[in-house]
Order: sequence, then structure tokens, then C-alpha cells
Amino acid sequence: MSIIASITLMRPINSLMVGFAVVVGIVITSPHMIFSQQSLFGFMTGFFISSYSMVINDFYDLEVDRVNNPYKPLPSGKIKIKFALSLAIMLLLLGLFSAILISILNFIIALIFAIISWIYNAWGKKKGIIGNMMVALSVSIPYIYGSIAIGKLNDLLIWFLALISFIAATGREVVKTISDVEGDKLRDVRSIARVYGIKYAAQLSSTLFLIAVAFSLLPIILKIVGLIYIVLILIPDAIFIYASINILKNYSFKNAIRIKKITLMGMLMGLIAFIIGGAFRF
Repeated sequence: MSIIASITLMRPINSLMVGFAVVVGIVITSPHMIFSQQSLFGFMTGFFISSYSMVINDFYDLEVDRVNNPYKPLPSGKIKIKFALSLAIMLLLLGLFSAILISILNFIIALIFAIISWIYNAWGKKKGIIGNMMVALSVSIPYIYGSIAIGKLNDLLIWFLALISFIAATGREVVKTISDVEGDKLRDVRSIARVYGIKYAAQLSSTLFLIAVAFSLLPIILKIVGLIYIVLILIPDAIFIYASINILKNYSFKNAIRIKKITLMGMLMGLIAFIIGGAFRF
């Protein structure tokens, strides 16, 4: 069984990002704990649970991938279905074991989101906005998970980061329904773009981007951040305002793909603003 194919199945870049997001949730509230035991086990939990989710995703997408992505490990035959399921179980157990080394609460949350991941792949991804929100929830929860690991749930900044990430990620998922509309027809996905039209999808995503921008200003209004955050948050806010205006002007397939990439950069820049702004609140 190919080791490279197994690693590809896990999509390590995605999983590294999820693990990193958990560490970010720790660093924003307690920068000195970046190299702590909680950071290590939190990263491992995020990485392994995400990897499990990626394998399950390819399992449920097998028939579609046979047509659209025949080179991937499962449809190409480089990985057998039985092995993929065994790998998913192993990754899940590693993730849950890492979680319980932090706390019982972290274990319960990890288990809940592992179940949500399975539900999404088995059912949710065909249910339009519900599926979009399930993906967005998976994007935002690692930050909360990290803060729980160190008992810092009372820090409002981490809640704002999670909320803004959820709203922005939901908007990005809606934009993706525009670029994926043809493929979604084959899978009978009841996406926003398919059910209500691409113009409505563009309007909804634009609105969500602007709401995310509005919420990013609340930490400033509530005076829980300082000048550094104020300066840094201008960059992602400008990106999302641009994306909001642009997708309304041009909601073509090609532009939707471009906006997906732009908003991903905006989310990354927003994360940097929260990390640095949270660590230096003056």
C-alpha cells in the first residue's frame, strides 16, 4: 500500500491548518503557552480529526471522483476502500486520544465534531446552506477548542474570531456553490446557487462578507484590543469589502473561483490580525 497515496488521502496541508488553528486559539489568549503540552495535544487533535474527515470525504465522494478526479488515491485503486476505512478509524482514535490527554471536555468536543464531520460527508454536503454552515463551523471551532484547552473561554476576542471566521467561511462556501454549480448538478446537491440562482448566491455571500467586516469592528468598539489590531484588521476588511462588491458585479463561474482565492487570503490576513492584535493589546 503506497505511503504517499495514504498521506495524499489525509490531505496533510488542510489538516496542518486545522491543527495550527487550535494553537492559534491558545496563543491569542495566552501567548506564553505556545509551546505547552496543551498546544502539542491540541495540534495533534486538530490534525488527526481533520485527517480522518478528509479520508471519510473521499470515501463518500468515490463515485463522483471516478469521473471527475480519477487520479485520486481511492478511484485510481492506489488505496483500497477497506484500507481507507481502517486508516480513518486509526486517525479518529489518535485524535480522540490526543483530546483526552487535554481534558474530558476537549475529548467530548472532539468526538462531537468527528460525528458532525461524518454527518456532513454522509448527508450534509447535499443540503445546501446547512452543509455550508457545517463546513464553516468546522473552520471556526478549533479556535474555541484551543481556548478551552487552557481554560480561557472568558476571553471575548477568541469568540469574535470564531464568529467572524464562521460568517466569512459561510460566505466563501456560498461563493463556491457558484463555481461548483455544474458539478453539483451531477450529485444533485441542493446548493444555494442551484436552488435560488447564482445571482442570489452572490448577494448572500456579499452580505455575509460585509457582516463579517462589521463584526471585526466590535473588538475595537468594546476596547478589548489596541492600535495594533486596528491597523492590521484594515487589510482583511478591505479584502472582504472588495470581494463583496466584486461578486455582485460579476458572479460568473471564473470570477467565483477568483473570489474564493481572494477571500481565503482575507481570512488568513484576518487571522494574523487577531494573533498579533491579541498578543499585543495596546
